[in-house]
Amino acid sequence: MRTVALITEYNPFHFGHLFHLNQAKELTNASHSICIMSSSFVQRGEPAIVDKWSRAKMAIDNGVDLVIELPYLSSVQTAELFAYGSVRILEKLNIVDYIAFGSELGELDILIEIANVLVEEPYYYKKELKSNLASGISYPVSRNNAIKQYFLDVYNVKISDILKNPNNILAVEYLKALRKLESDIKPITIKRKGHGYNDNNISNGYASASAIRKNIFGKGLYKSYNLVPENTFVVLEQFFKEYKTFNKLDNYYTTLNYLLLNTDRENLKNQFGIKDGLENRIIEKAFKSTNYEEFIGMVASKTHTRSRIRRTLLQLILNTKKEDTDNYFSSTPKYIRILGANQKGFELLNKISKVSDLIVLNKFADYKKIDSLKNDIAIKKEILATNIYYYGLCPAQPILNKDIQTTPYITK
Repeated sequence: MRTVALITEYNPFHFGHLFHLNQAKELTNASHSICIMSSSFVQRGEPAIVDKWSRAKMAIDNGVDLVIELPYLSSVQTAELFAYGSVRILEKLNIVDYIAFGSELGELDILIEIANVLVEEPYYYKKELKSNLASGISYPVSRNNAIKQYFLDVYNVKISDILKNPNNILAVEYLKALRKLESDIKPITIKRKGHGYNDNNISNGYASASAIRKNIFGKGLYKSYNLVPENTFVVLEQFFKEYKTFNKLDNYYTTLNYLLLNTDRENLKNQFGIKDGLENRIIEKAFKSTNYEEFIGMVASKTHTRSRIRRTLLQLILNTKKEDTDNYFSSTPKYIRILGANQKGFELLNKISKVSDLIVLNKFADYKKIDSLKNDIAIKKEILATNIYYYGLCPAQPILNKDIQTTPYITK
């Protein structure tokens, strides 16, 4: 058994994902595939267009063998924590041979060099980083500037071009995590095909997930039929027939305003991700916008990026405190939660049960029977995140306890 792992969001699963999955299997000669997938909310700080079970079904029906949930406390984080949280779970499975990730660059050597510098933090890099931060530049930009200076004239390709692409950035973070964990998992990268992550162009068969979502919200589901594999469209159609809508960030704007009406500066400062005076900007700009994204734009600055603001506001809605995240990342993962599996997926689970100390939750409600999980912060926040997800989707009559009621998607 040779296993390749992918870290995913599938928001929704599209032709680029299918290409990546098939290439990962082919390049590694893997007999089995496993993906760890963001749960109700995704890394950029917004709800997934459809729920996690629907996206797991997309994955299984398009060829993934086993889908494991990436807990909310990992999925809505910076690229560094998102990657580290994902890789450390894959490492603890003790069955993963390869991890395959996409990148705009499509080759590992330079990405590994960058990752090594970020882990080792040599003197000249740290000096440049401190200088940039002292001038008021945001941490992500400061870090990129320091890396560019460190590798000045070393490579023919421009480091600045590499670091402005989101999949390259995530690739570096996966490589950092593998090194920090001293993992034996072998990395491979696959050159991203088609349009970029944030590109809204849909002129070819490899439209990005953001372009597909924009097309669905702007033109409707049935005008987006040719943008995704048939198995994906079937799931999207089933979801739409059940809920008459898809989920999006603006569904939480009223909730955000209500929370801001009922909080103060000191309370904001205790929320995860709020520092460097961000609480002041949030209070200053509150109630001056007409929608969620407009408010994000008002709060964003040279120091506080839009992505950071989007994640921070979502964590405010979910009442995520700094200690919640600190406790989660300072302890080792205790469990994995299965969202979907086929027959090969069960073969993987059988092997995991023999070689890993992770508790496997096929039925999520079973956590109540396990002493070490009864008060687990990741589980508590996962249940809340799922409830909040459905509150945004169905505010008139919120659906509660889907985590307890919903079983994994299983196919033979």
